[in-house]
Amino acid sequence: MQYQQYVMIGRETLQSVLFTLGPILITALVVGLLIGIFQAATSINESTLTFVPKLIIVMGVLAIAGPFMISTMTNFFLSVFNEIARVGR
Repeated sequence: MQYQQYVMIGRETLQSVLFTLGPILITALVVGLLIGIFQAATSINESTLTFVPKLIIVMGVLAIAGPFMISTMTNFFLSVFNEIARVGR
């Protein structure tokens, strides 16, 4: 394999990870930040107040973005396996 092929596979890997995990991580970050601001403003220090809404909202994002994430990872794995088969010949 040439250097450009390694770079292409690395870039494709990072894009797939970003597109797959991005919606979940961004949602959890935004919800955690909003709940943290709410807790700081009201002086409520309940740990379940951060966990339960974040869990519910992240599960909703998984339900909505799940098919897109699965198709992204499937396409990535197919391209990697095709590249392995091509190099193995």
